[in-house]
Amino acid sequence: MSWSTRFRVRQFVRGSIWLVPVLGGIAGTLCGIAAAESGRLWEPPDGWTYSAGTAQAVLASVVGASVGLTGFVVTVGVLIVQMATGTFSARYMRIFYRDRLLKAVLAMLVGTLTFSYGLLRRVEQDSVPSLGVTLAGFFLATGVLLFLVFLNRSIHRLRPVAVAALVAQAGRRSFLDLLHEVEEADAPVHVLGAYVSRTPPTLVVPSLQAGAVQALDTTGLTRFARERDCLIVVRPAVGDFVSQGAALFEVYGAGPLDDATAARLLSMIVLGVERTIEQDPAFAIRVMVDIAIRALSPAVNDPTTAVQVLDHLGETLRLLGATGRPAPDPDGAEAASPGLVVRARSWDDIVELAFTEIRQYGGSSVQVVRRLRAVLEDLREQVKPEYRAAVDEELRRLDATVDEHWSRSVDLDLARLPDGQGIGGPRTGGREA
Repeated sequence: MSWSTRFRVRQFVRGSIWLVPVLGGIAGTLCGIAAAESGRLWEPPDGWTYSAGTAQAVLASVVGASVGLTGFVVTVGVLIVQMATGTFSARYMRIFYRDRLLKAVLAMLVGTLTFSYGLLRRVEQDSVPSLGVTLAGFFLATGVLLFLVFLNRSIHRLRPVAVAALVAQAGRRSFLDLLHEVEEADAPVHVLGAYVSRTPPTLVVPSLQAGAVQALDTTGLTRFARERDCLIVVRPAVGDFVSQGAALFEVYGAGPLDDATAARLLSMIVLGVERTIEQDPAFAIRVMVDIAIRALSPAVNDPTTAVQVLDHLGETLRLLGATGRPAPDPDGAEAASPGLVVRARSWDDIVELAFTEIRQYGGSSVQVVRRLRAVLEDLREQVKPEYRAAVDEELRRLDATVDEHWSRSVDLDLARLPDGQGIGGPRTGGREA
């Protein structure tokens, strides 16, 4: 199985809502058979025995309750999807339908259904699976408790700040994984801009389909380049959308290459219908920005939500700016031969992505511009010195935006102040209370 196939299988398993419940139903069927057979090997105490009529009534009730609760969980999930896509961002749903607790609830309820139904068929006047009847009640109670936990967590996660925190956590985890990859001995060379070679490529591998680049097997590509003593250049960056026929790989310095080589290279890249956060931390920033600018739209007009998103954006960029390493220019990639060259986003690109649209849509909100200034000033103090120029440029643009929106307002002095809470936070200087 190729690396790309394994990646797609992992994505399918993590994203599928029905797979785990189906496995739960199969497990419930097998447990029901085992529970029915166990009655022939072990006699339960008198307090655990049931008459045939009582057992049938209990199991029928459990079957009905399991079906009803399963439908209710699905209904709640659909309502959450509707509210989340309307309030936050459709991109957030990629995290929601990977929720392990949702799958656990459905698996427990479907498993209880098949377990109880299997036992119900085996209840006879002279043979009652008493242990299984007790277990059916226990499984149903466990399913109800899991549903209550799921409902409680889902309600709390409907808050925009909770969604921003989840997305920011996923983005930071992805960045740390990427940083660990860069620090390895056989790490690929991440360059800014497009790599231009002084010699034509030996082989150009085009895309066989259109889609967004979701992931690269950088370890496999680097190993391939070492084996063939060549330089492999990945043209699109992770997250880019490529058209069918567009160049994915360019190979320099290798010997004769055939179609099998191209097929092997294609097996180490994954294209899909949308971006993922796994190897693309910038996508997490994109989702958080989407939530903020939707809150700043005239239809919603909720600048406080944008301020809360800025809290997590600032923390995410602080991690990137304090631990990241600047990527070399494309000309320096010649030293990577043999090896792998991939395109990387610069710190300027990240700052532009994180703050430009929020500044544009929130320029008329006092608390947004104040919180944005506080985030930028804090970043300037905590990021590496070579990253401060981009923060200073964003502060200059923020000053221009404030002047544009507030130059004729009596609140111009307030709009120029930084505030850790947007508005209403304790002053760091100026008038005393």
